[in-house]
Amino acid sequence: MLRKPEKAPASGVFYAGKQVSLRYPTLADEEEFLTSALQSRSLHQSWTHTPRFPSEFHTWLARMAQPSSQALLVCRNDTQAIVGVISITGMIFGLFRSAYLGYYVFAGHERQGFMKEGLQLVMRHAFKTLKLHRLEANIQPDNVASLALAQACGFSKEGFSPRYLKIKGRWKDHERWAIVAG
Repeated sequence: MLRKPEKAPASGVFYAGKQVSLRYPTLADEEEFLTSALQSRSLHQSWTHTPRFPSEFHTWLARMAQPSSQALLVCRNDTQAIVGVISITGMIFGLFRSAYLGYYVFAGHERQGFMKEGLQLVMRHAFKTLKLHRLEANIQPDNVASLALAQACGFSKEGFSPRYLKIKGRWKDHERWAIVAG
């Protein structure tokens, strides 16, 4: 259920839940984002590569501004702190109406329900606003927390893709999880 946050939300909020809100990243987020990414290196391990330097952050922002992509910051309603990121990429419209999801939480905010609520808000955005029909998340088999999040949000396992994505210089196996609009 969507509702207004308890405190006035930060500028740019377009979906608000009980604990978190979604907004698009801006250049003004650079310092907080990079600090959080640095503090989360051990948490992210081999799962993902987050921007670590200003130049990488700017490149990421530009890539997420492309018509086929969106990055969404998951922010706490009480403090407006960025707790995580969910990206919608590879959007295809027409008859397919599908996209890929990527997500990560920043250290100190994990296992508090923030990303579950954030992912549910993103799904609402993807299905209601963007009019997508299908979302797919490709998750490394040993990333237990990410698999649990996808399953808790209603995604179903569709298959296994060996050596699917190159993460931090190594080809990694992934499980394919997907959900379709209800």
